This record gives sequence, structure tokens and C-alpha cells, in this order.
Amino acid sequence: MSRIGNRVLQIPKGVEVNLKNSLLQVKGPKGELSKTFNERINIIVEDNTIQTKRPNDLKFNKQLHGTTNSIINSMLEGVDKGFKKSLEIQGVGYKAELKGDTVILNIGFSHPVNYKIPNGVTVTVPKPTSIIIEGIDKQLVGETAAKIRSYRKPEPYKGKGIRYLG
Repeated sequence: MSRIGNRVLQIPKGVEVNLKNSLLQVKGPKGELSKTFNERINIIVEDNTIQTKRPNDLKFNKQLHGTTNSIINSMLEGVDKGFKKSLEIQGVGYKAELKGDTVILNIGFSHPVNYKIPNGVTVTVPKPTSIIIEGIDKQLVGETAAKIRSYRKPEPYKGKGIRYLG
């Protein structure tokens, strides 16, 4: 029995939810998200709650049940509050700067690394050794942070590199 799949999600105030077939659209103060879910999972929107039901106890349906519920919860939280990841750069001469929609990383290579920021994500560089990534899509925020970190992961001895903060 999936405890995550069975939880009833509360729709926050100021958030609108529309369901057409298996397309779920969530609109809130921070923006709008939409996603198409597998048709095997039944999504029920009533009053201020969202519930997911699975047709039977096959392994694949059990897996989809919890995943669908978690993704819907992330969508609701994203359009209401948003998501934020912070990165810290450590190392002598390592720094980052923001030019337009590109983050320029000087992280010990013979050349600077340019990373183009994807749509739907806001990146700020308050000081040369920290990067803050914000957005409403949890997957995109995490993916952007992971991609930037992948250019120079922290090495185990001195800790030089790009690391998650907090």
C-alpha cells in the first residue's frame, strides 16, 4: 500500500487547478505549470483537494501512483512558493559571474565555462562565490543546479569545487 500515493493533497489559496483527461494545469501567484500524466492513474479534483487512485495492485501501477502524487504536490508547491537551490564555489581563484542569460564560471580550467540558463529558471550571483537558482519547476531547478555543479564537483581532499549549500 502506497502511503505517498494515498495522501490527499490540499490546494493552497490562490492556486487554480484544471484537469482535462490526463492533462493537469496548475496556475498560481508565481506562474503556471502543466503536465500530462499516465492515464492508468485516476486523478480526482474536488473542493480544495486532489487525490490519486490506481486501478489495481500491479507493480507498475503502484510505482506510478506514488510518483504521480509527488509530482502533483511539487507542482502545487512550485506555483505557490517556488523552489530554490544554492551553490557555493570554493577554491583559489574560482568565481562565477552573470552576463545576460549566461553564467560564466572560472573554475580552474584554462578557459571559462559558459552555461546558458534555461527558460523557467532565474539565476542570481549575489557574490562571486555563490549562485542561487530559483524557479517554479522543481525538476528544472534541480537539473540546472546539478548541471552547474557537474562542471567541477567538490574534490574529497581540499573540497575545491562547486557544492550545494544547506
